[in-house]
Amino acid sequence: MTLKQEILNTFSKKKSHQIVFSPRLYYWYFGNKIYSRLKKNFSVYVAPQYYGKTQLEIYKELKISPRYAEETLYLPLYSTRFEPDSHIKVQTEHGTKEGETITIHKTPHGTLKYIESIGSGLGGHKTEYPIKSLEDIKIMRYILENTNFSFLKENYEIADKQIADIGVTSTYLMKSPYKKLVTELMGFTRTILYLKKYPSQIENFMIFLENCDNEMYKQISNSPLEIVNFGENLDSNLSPPHYFEKYLLPYYEKRVKQLHQAGKYCHIHIDGSLKDLLPYLEFLNFDGFEALTAKPQGDVTLEEIKDAIGKKILLDGLPSILFLKEYSWDYLERYTQKVLNLFAPNLILGVSDELSPNGNIQKIIKISEIVKDFNN
Repeated sequence: MTLKQEILNTFSKKKSHQIVFSPRLYYWYFGNKIYSRLKKNFSVYVAPQYYGKTQLEIYKELKISPRYAEETLYLPLYSTRFEPDSHIKVQTEHGTKEGETITIHKTPHGTLKYIESIGSGLGGHKTEYPIKSLEDIKIMRYILENTNFSFLKENYEIADKQIADIGVTSTYLMKSPYKKLVTELMGFTRTILYLKKYPSQIENFMIFLENCDNEMYKQISNSPLEIVNFGENLDSNLSPPHYFEKYLLPYYEKRVKQLHQAGKYCHIHIDGSLKDLLPYLEFLNFDGFEALTAKPQGDVTLEEIKDAIGKKILLDGLPSILFLKEYSWDYLERYTQKVLNLFAPNLILGVSDELSPNGNIQKIIKISEIVKDFNN
C-alpha cells in the first residue's frame, strides 16, 4: 500500500501493513538554508547532497511522509482577509531589537499594537500583546467581525497533487478561544488576571471568539480534507486543569463532533508539560494525539502516555532532543524500538515535535531503516 493509504488505514482502524514514519523537517530545512545551492551555507548538520533540494524531494528520497502543506510546500490551505469597507489598516515596522517586528492595526474604533520577536529567523513569540485593556477588546471585536475566513481549494488541489501517494494533505486549524487569548491576544498573565477581575467580560469575549470560529469549521467540514489537526500546542502550565475543564474540554467536544459528522479524522497537538493533563486524554474525542513528548524531554514516561491514550493514535513519539549529539545512536535505536512496540499499530511515527536545525538528519535515515525492519 502507499504511505497515504497506510495513514488513512491507521486512522480508520483498518488493517495496516506498515508503520509510517512522518517527521516534520521544516525547522531543520530552513534553519540550515537547505534550499540554497551556495557552498558557503553548508552546515555540519546537513549532508551536502541535500542542498538545493526541496523538502518534498528529501521526503521522497528518504521514503518518509510529509504532514502539512504549509510547512512542506508553503501552501496555506486557508486564509483570512479584512472586509474591504472595514477601513482596517495594518502597518508593520522593525522594532529596536534584532528580529523584532511591530504590527499596528488601525481601525475606526481605535488602534492595537503588538510586538513579535523572531529567534534565529525561525519561530516567533509575542513580547507585547494587542489587548491590554477592556477597551482594547472592543477594537479587537471590530477587527474580527470584519475578518473573513476562506478555505483555499485551489491550494489544496495543488498540494494534494504534489504530495500524491506519500502522505495525506492536511492542515492545522486556528486556536480555540482560550488558547487564542493566552498565545495571541492577551498573553497568559493578563488572561488569568482578567478572568479573575472581569470574568463576565472575558467569558463573553470567549463566546464571541467561538462564534467567530463557526465559519472556519463550516468550511473545513465541507472541504476535501480527510485529516485535520487542532494546532493548540497545549501545555499544562498554560492550560491547568481548572481552565482546561471549563474552557477547553467543552470546545473540543463540540468541534470534534462537528468534524466527525462531516467524515473528518481529528488529532490535537500537545507538546508541552503533560502530566496534569494525562487524566483528561481518555475523555477527549480526538482520534489521535500529536507530539505528546515523553521523557527525557517531557515530564511523563512513554508507558504513562500509552496508559492514558489507550488505542488512540500517537503521532510522533520520538523527542527531538534525541537527535542531538548528546544522545547516542544506541539510545535512539532502543527508544525507537520501545515506541514501536508500545504504540503500533496505532502509530504515525515522528519527531516530537520537529527536527531542530542542529538535529542529525542521519538519525532520521537510521530510524527509517528501523521502521522498515519493524514492518518486515
